[in-house]
Amino acid sequence: MTQKRPDPVAAADPDARALALSLMQAHHAALAWSDAETQTPGISRIAFGLDPDGVPMALISGLAPHTAALRANPDCALMLGEPGEKGDPLTHPRLMIRALAEFVAPDDPARVTLRAHWLKGHPKATLYIDLPDFAFVRLVPQSALLNGGFGKAFRFSAAELLPD
Repeated sequence: MTQKRPDPVAAADPDARALALSLMQAHHAALAWSDAETQTPGISRIAFGLDPDGVPMALISGLAPHTAALRANPDCALMLGEPGEKGDPLTHPRLMIRALAEFVAPDDPARVTLRAHWLKGHPKATLYIDLPDFAFVRLVPQSALLNGGFGKAFRFSAAELLPD
């Protein structure tokens, strides 16, 4: 009879939540998606931010392959966190968020607020933010996993990723 191993991923505690929320202050992320035609996986580096309510969001071009992919299948994942200058990259914290992409329509009244908020953290976006092929996408968390370094793994619900 084989013995079941204990789950190495713990429930989020206050310290893990604080680390996850700090990683969510990033200005870029890796976005994983499924190709609309082939259903094969893809990954893109995207500009990243939080909307005024703390929900992850991105500003993406309609020319990018991930736009068609997210419109066809909104299931996606984000990876936040960068390796430090020293040491093994796998010892540095990183957060993987499972999300659903929700496009903000160009005529949505919330777009004005999102635009102003986005430009506070991404001022160079003034060059392209109003081009017709760019859209805001909320990346609504469904769950997350935090790897806080060797032996420090935590599971999050969607609600635990939002500010109080």
